[in-house]
Amino acid sequence: MADRLSRRKLLLTFASVGAVVIGVGIGSLKVLDLRRVERERFKVEGGRIKLPKPVKKRHLSVEEAIMRRRSGRDFTDSPLVSDDISQLCWAAQGVTDPAYGLRAAPSTGALYPLELFLVVGNSDLQAGVYGYVPREHALEVVKIGDFRKQLREASLDQAWIEDGALGLVITAIYDRTTVKYGERGKLRYVPMEAGHVAENIYLQAQSLGLGTASVGAFDDDRVRDVISAPSEYIPLHVMPIGHVRT
Repeated sequence: MADRLSRRKLLLTFASVGAVVIGVGIGSLKVLDLRRVERERFKVEGGRIKLPKPVKKRHLSVEEAIMRRRSGRDFTDSPLVSDDISQLCWAAQGVTDPAYGLRAAPSTGALYPLELFLVVGNSDLQAGVYGYVPREHALEVVKIGDFRKQLREASLDQAWIEDGALGLVITAIYDRTTVKYGERGKLRYVPMEAGHVAENIYLQAQSLGLGTASVGAFDDDRVRDVISAPSEYIPLHVMPIGHVRT
């Protein structure tokens, strides 16, 4: 993610004050307090936030997760913890075979056109927008602040979207696939892959006792503005996640 966004981001580390200044776009500067991040059980390395190691085995079977899976939209105010964020990212795009770089969801030609962004509001991670870096199982800061309201407004003002503790935004860079598979890659293969990732998120959320729902009703350009992504990043899914009322 960093090499793709480096032309848009200025990152300076001040060890003496324990802060990182993040610049996204021209004239936009945000300050991330690294001491606060460290207190919140995240490890910071080179401006990236290392996520806890994902758990590979749980008490809930795949069959049970499939049977219980439902779309959840009635969220409580309970925050997500770092372990939850780690698992969700890993299920979506985590590396499952380091030797070959293969990920949790299948990809045509192993070209991996998808990029995952998190719009975090209510968790032990500082509110902000983050990009997931699969090969490091880490988050890269895009900008700091609670942008869930803006994500809601970009999603045709569906009120429940702002209620999620965070929103996952699945984006695609079509050129990564079309360079090999042409227009069929854009029309068929990339949407298929986004569906694989969304279902993984659904099932992982279920195993964590969380709820989510996949949203397709949104303004692409406005969602892209919320996550401050370049024009080649095309939003395909918005998935608010949180604890649901029972």
